[in-house]
Order: sequence, then structure tokens, then C-alpha cells
Amino acid sequence: MDPSIRLKSPKGRWVLLATVLGSGVAFLDSTVVNVALPTIGEELHATVAELQWIVNAYTLTLAGLILLGGSLGDRYGRRRVFVLGVIWFAVASALCAAAVDVQMLIAARALEGIGGALLTPGSLAIIQASFVQEDRPKAVGAWSGLGGVAGAIGPFIGGWLVSAAGWRWVFLINLPLAAIVVVVAVRHVPETRDETSQGRFDVRGAALAALALAGITYALTEAQQPGVSRVAVIVAAVLGVACGAGFVLTERERTRTGNPQAMVPLDVFASKEFTAVNVVTFVVYGGMGVVFFLFVVTLQVVAGYSPIAAGASMVPVTLLMLLLSARAGALAQKIGPRIPMTAGLVVVTIGMVLMTRIGLHTSYLTEVLPAVVVFGVGLAGVVAPLTATVLATADVRHAGVASGVNNAVARAASLLFVAAIPPLAGLTGDAQSHPLVFLHGFRIAILASAALVASGAVLSFFTIRDDALRVAPTAAKPQCTVNCAVGAPPLEPGVPKAA
Repeated sequence: MDPSIRLKSPKGRWVLLATVLGSGVAFLDSTVVNVALPTIGEELHATVAELQWIVNAYTLTLAGLILLGGSLGDRYGRRRVFVLGVIWFAVASALCAAAVDVQMLIAARALEGIGGALLTPGSLAIIQASFVQEDRPKAVGAWSGLGGVAGAIGPFIGGWLVSAAGWRWVFLINLPLAAIVVVVAVRHVPETRDETSQGRFDVRGAALAALALAGITYALTEAQQPGVSRVAVIVAAVLGVACGAGFVLTERERTRTGNPQAMVPLDVFASKEFTAVNVVTFVVYGGMGVVFFLFVVTLQVVAGYSPIAAGASMVPVTLLMLLLSARAGALAQKIGPRIPMTAGLVVVTIGMVLMTRIGLHTSYLTEVLPAVVVFGVGLAGVVAPLTATVLATADVRHAGVASGVNNAVARAASLLFVAAIPPLAGLTGDAQSHPLVFLHGFRIAILASAALVASGAVLSFFTIRDDALRVAPTAAKPQCTVNCAVGAPPLEPGVPKAA
């Protein structure tokens, strides 16, 4: 069907509500789970490695399947797959809340990631397919801005739930929200699909990608843990690398033969600039993933903060991104992305180094807030130019794939570095039960992550062109002018086909 909904119409408001609330459920879940980790670890007697898996199990299935989720929506109906994803996510959340041990919680989190992979790309795809063309940028901006508001209040909600009702309510809160989304979507969101989509899905490519990430993540997480079989670690690493090689070979062959089944057409990497910005994405989001995993945990374990105080500590980051991201994007359009990205990453690095001042009984105003503000200012200067450069350096016919690939690269980077850096920094076993041991490991991990982000600044300066955003009309222009994503660059809706 042709897009015909106006943003200011009653139906347009319902569509926006469904998409914002649906994607917001997944975003809030990832935010508040980090706040709840120390409490979960204490109640379920989890090791640091198991706390890593509570985070990484979700990221693993989300990163491995998010591109396939978008393809399923295009083929079978974006509303149908979006609603299925919301229901799946809610059921998995109920399983998380009912977990009797940490192994069950990790398995349920992996199931949550599958639901996230179905609903996350669908939310923006519905906006793209439902609204008239002139209203789409405003709709996407509203989606992004309202998502940022949800991100700002999420830590308060999560911290309050953990303190007042227990960590299980962090997951149970998803159920009534999901119910609202399903009712609104079924009643008010039109069904749309890509009528030209045909052929088989790249199930083999998706399976190989997920198995590669799983094997490598297991090897990185468990290699430094006491009592873990060295043979199991080596086998997992070998299988992970082999599956990764198989994924590349599969996608290369399908790209070479023009097979539309390819999940990632590798000719999108024909652009050196697109490849470069994805390398920058990998090292930067890898380093930042470690920060978001360890920061609120450290404030609780080391500094003695309550869950609500620790969760709220990062709110300035979201607020700064809401205030500054659009301006950073406009500046990058004016002077080119190289300097804003480089300068932003330098500032992020400084903010991360300042985080090492955290210690026992740390003052929020004198030690935590300055680090968070500097970090947030730098991040706000990076995300919008990075997203714009990804789309500007890919051919317009690959705009949706380019955005999806960049988002998946960021999530995979976070997954792998959260698996690798904490154990290498000495955060193994029951380190969370020993504040001074945890503090020592935190500082090493943060400095290692800061080095990664600093390398991203160097790469940006030497590989991103000043004219990367002043390209031919074959490039796609980003519609997400307000960027509030901290876990990964925001997905962009696909570029509309010519009439």
C-alpha cells in the first residue's frame, strides 16, 4: 500500500505511540538490567563472568539476528513481525523474572534478544512505510526524541524498582507495556510489506554469524576464569573463527552471483570510507560498551551507591545527547564529519579517563558528575556525524543494509569487548564481592577502553574525509537528526523506492 498517514492525524499519533513504546521497551530493558546486576549477582550468587553473560546473551542474539529480523518484516508484514517481536520479548521477560538460577536467566535473556531483533528494525520500518514522505523526517525525529526521554527516565525507574520491589520487577514491568503496544498496533497500525521481496532468507548466513559471535564470546569470557576447561575455550574459539570465515565466504559468494538472498551484500564495503567508518564504530562502541557495563556496577559495588543513585548517574549523558546531537549533525554537514568525530572521540576519551577517579565513598558532584558530563558531551558530538557518514558513504540502494550493518557492528563490538576486557583486567570469579579488587580491575578496564576510543579518534582523523557528507545524490541522507542511542548507532529506515 502507498504511505498515506499524516503525522498530526489521530491515526498518525497511534502509529507513533506503538513504535516509540515498542522500541522503548527493548531500550529500557537493556538500561535497567545493568542497574540491577549487583543485586542479581548477590541473590543468584553469580560470578563476574555470569554477570557478563546476563548482558551478552541478549546482545548476542540481537546482533546476530537484527538484519534477518528486518528482512522478515519486509517479507511477511512489518506490523506482524513487530507485534510478534513484542509478544516474544514479553514472554522472554516473564521467563527472566521467573528465573530460579543464573543459568535460566541467561537463557531467557538470549530469548529476549531474539524478540528485540524482531521488533527493533520493525519500529522504524513501520514509520517509513506508513507516513507520507514529507512527514517521515518529523516522525523519525519524534521517535528518536521520545526514545531519548525514555532513556532519561529509565535509570530512575530501574533503580526504584530494584530498591523498592526487587530485580525481578525490572523484567515484569515489560509485560503491561508490551500489552499496550500489541493492542495499539493491532488496532491502529496498517500492515505493510515489500511486494518485491522474494526468494529464500539467508538463514545460513544468520546462523553462521550468531555461532561465530557465540563461540568467540564464550572463549573471551571464560578464558581467564578459574576452573574453566582450556580445551573447551580453545574449541569454542576455533569454532567461532571457523563460523566467522564461513559467514564471509557465504556472503561473498552470494554477492558475487547477485543472489538477493545475501544478508550482507559485501559490495557495500566497496567504499573505503564506509569500511573505515565501520572500523571506527567497532573500536569506539567496543570501548564504550565496557563503560556502560561496568560503570553503574562499580558505583554500587565500590562506592556504595544505591541502585537508583547509580542508575541516575548516567542521566546527564542522555540529556546532553538530546540537547547537542542535532547540533553536532548540523555542524558535520557544514564543515565535514572528520573534525567533529575526531574531537568528539578525544573528549569521550578524556571523560573515560576521569572515571578512574571513582573510588570508595566517591562524591557524585566532584568525581562522578564531571566525568559523566565530559563523556556525554563527547558522545553527543560523535553519534550523529557517524550515522550520517555511514549513510553518505554507501550507495542509496544499500542505505538500509548500511545502517543495519553499522548497528550490528556496534552491538557485536560491545559484545566482544565486554567479554574480553573485564577478565583481562582481573574481574573474574567473585571480584564483585571484594570492592578494592573490583576497583583495581575497573580502572584497568576503563583505561584499556579509553585507549580503544582514542584509537578511534586517530582512525577518524586519518580515514574520514572532510567532504564525506558532501556527496552525490546517490547517497542517502539520515532522517535521525536527534540521536539518543548509546548502545549502538540508531537504525535508519530504508530509503523509499522510486515511484
